[in-house]
Amino acid sequence: MGGLLNKIQATGDIKKMKEQELEPLCGEIRKFLLQNVCKTGGHLASNLGVVELTVALEYIFNLPEDKIVWDVGHQAYIHKILTGRQKEFSTLRQLDGLSGFPKPQESPADAFAAGHSSTSISAALGIAKARDLQGKKNNVLAVIGDGSMTGGLAYEALNNAGRDKTNFIVILNDNQMSIDHNVGAISKHLNSLRTSNHYRTLKESFKQFRDMVPVLGKATYLVLEKLRDSAKLLFLEGAVFEEFGFKYIGPVDGHNLQEMLEIFRNVKDSKEPILIHVKTIKGKGYLPAEKSPGPFHGVGAFDLKTGKGLGKSASPSWSGVFGKKMVALGKKNHNIVGITAAMCSGTGFEEFSEAFPERFFDVAIAEQHGTTFAAGLASQGMVPVFAVYSSFLQRAYDQIIHDVCMENLHVVFAVDRAGIVGADGETHQGVFDLSFLTHIPNMTVLSPKNAWELEEMLEYAVNVCPGPVAVRYPRGTAETAFGAHTAPIQYGKAEVIQKGKNVAILAEGHMLSVAKEACDALTAEGLLAPMLVNMRFISPLDEALLQELAAECPLIFTVEDNLRKGGFGSRVLEFYSDHGYGNTVINLAFPDKFIEQGTQAQLFDRYGLDADGIYRKMKEKIGESYGR
Repeated sequence: MGGLLNKIQATGDIKKMKEQELEPLCGEIRKFLLQNVCKTGGHLASNLGVVELTVALEYIFNLPEDKIVWDVGHQAYIHKILTGRQKEFSTLRQLDGLSGFPKPQESPADAFAAGHSSTSISAALGIAKARDLQGKKNNVLAVIGDGSMTGGLAYEALNNAGRDKTNFIVILNDNQMSIDHNVGAISKHLNSLRTSNHYRTLKESFKQFRDMVPVLGKATYLVLEKLRDSAKLLFLEGAVFEEFGFKYIGPVDGHNLQEMLEIFRNVKDSKEPILIHVKTIKGKGYLPAEKSPGPFHGVGAFDLKTGKGLGKSASPSWSGVFGKKMVALGKKNHNIVGITAAMCSGTGFEEFSEAFPERFFDVAIAEQHGTTFAAGLASQGMVPVFAVYSSFLQRAYDQIIHDVCMENLHVVFAVDRAGIVGADGETHQGVFDLSFLTHIPNMTVLSPKNAWELEEMLEYAVNVCPGPVAVRYPRGTAETAFGAHTAPIQYGKAEVIQKGKNVAILAEGHMLSVAKEACDALTAEGLLAPMLVNMRFISPLDEALLQELAAECPLIFTVEDNLRKGGFGSRVLEFYSDHGYGNTVINLAFPDKFIEQGTQAQLFDRYGLDADGIYRKMKEKIGESYGR
C-alpha cells in the first residue's frame, strides 16, 4: 500500500501528517478500500462517499477523547482504517474478524455501536449530556445520512437537542441515497438546498433590527417578526433545522477537503448545537459504484475491473421467489398493495413496483410508520403486504401489537432475512422474530420449507388466512428439496415428511433440509428411523399432531433458525408441559446471545445446527434414552 497510509498505525497518527498530504491520502484510502472490499464484500458505495469527510473529521478532532457516533455504521470503514485497524482489514466481516460496523469492543475510538438506522443523534445527545454532567469539555459529533434522515427517531432527537441547546455537532451526509433512492418530503427538501448566504444574511439583518426595538417600538418589532417568519418560507435553506434550534451550516461540498477542514476548525469550539449539511456522492471514485450506488451499497466479492459479482448463484433467492409471486398475486387481486421501507430491490419488490406503481409504497426508513400505514390500508379492505427484513421489523414491535394485532387486521408481513444472515453480524441476524411474533394474539406465523411452499404460503396469507399473518424466510438461494411434498396449506396443520416411531424431529422452514440429512445418517447407521415433520405453522402449532407424537415418540427434537429462548421449540415444550405429557423435548436452536458475524454455513456449524451437528446431538440423546 502507499506510503502515506502506512504512516497511520494507531488512533491519532493522522494528526501527525502535513495538511498537504491529506489529499493524496484520500486517494490511497479509496484504492485500499476497493482492493479489500472486492475480496471480502461489504458496504462499498457509502464508504467511498465519505473519504474526505472522515479524513477531515479525524484530522481536526481528537479521538478517542472527542466522540464520533456513526449512524448505521456501514460508512465507518475509513474511520476504522484511520484508527489503527488497517492490518486487520482483510478479515472484514469474516468469522472472528473485523466487524463491518462500529464496535467499542474493537477500539476505544468507536464511541457507540451501530447497525440500524437513525440512532446517531439520540446517542450523541446522550453522550454530550453525560459529558456536561461530568464536567468534561470534549467534542461530540453525530454523522448521519445515507437515508437515515428519513427515520423518525432522528427528528425526535433533533427536537430534544435543539430545545436543550446542548453543545454538539450533527453532520448530515446528504448523498441522496439509502440503499434504494431516498423518498419523501425530507429527501426532496435536502435535495433542493444549494449553497447560498441569502437566508443567513437576511437573518443577521433581522437581528440588527431586533436590537433597535427600544427605539422603534413594540409594534414595529411585531411587524419585523412576521416578516422574518415569511422570509424563512422564501429562503428555506436550513430553516427546518434552525426551527429545531440548530445553527445550520451548508450545504458544503463533502469532497472539497480544504473546505471541510476549515469548517471543522471553525465549529470545534462552538457552544451551541450545530448541523453541518454536507453533500457527497455515493460511490465516489469508482465509476461502477457512482453509476449504480444501490447495487454497490452492500456487495459480495466482485471483480474490481468490471464491477461484476463473483460466485453468484443462478438459482432464485428467497426474495426473488417472493417478488415473482407478488406480481402474479397482484394481477389477480387488485386489493393487494406492496409496502417497503427503503428496501424495494433488497426485498424483491422491484417488479411489483413497476407493474403496479399506484399500489406500491416506499415509506423510507420508517418501519413503525410502514406498519401502522399498512393497518390503515387494511382497515379499509385493502390487503397490504409489507416486505421487511427481520432485524428491521424489530423497530415496529409496538405497532404490530397495538395497530395490527389488537385490531385483528389483515396485514401480511413478508419477513425477509429471517434467521442467520451472516457477515453483517449481531445487528442484522434475524434470530428474534419467532420469539417476538408468535406470542402476540391473533398473529399467524408460517415458515416455508422450499420455494414452492413460500409461493403457496403467500397465496394463502393474502387470499385465505384472515387477520395478521407473517411469512418468514431466510437470506440466500431458495430451497428446492422436497419437491414431491406438495400437500395443500391448511390452517394450523403440519406436514409429515417421513413416518417413524420412538423419535420425532420437528423442523421449522428451511431447517427441514438439514434435519432430513441428520435423519438419513441415523437410519444409515441402523439406529432409530425418526419421524420427520415440516411444521409449516409456528403459530398456531398443530396441537393434534403434537398429541399423536406424545403417544408414539417419547423423544422429540425441535430445530429452528432462531434463538432458543421464546422460539418455536419453547412453544412445543410449553404445550407438553401444559398438557402433562412426560415426553423429553430437546430444542436445537441458537444460544441466548447475540450471534456474531460469519458465513451462514460457518455459524450453523459453530452452533451445531448443520446436518452433522444435529445428527451428533440426536445420536447422543438416542443413546442416552435407548442405550444405542
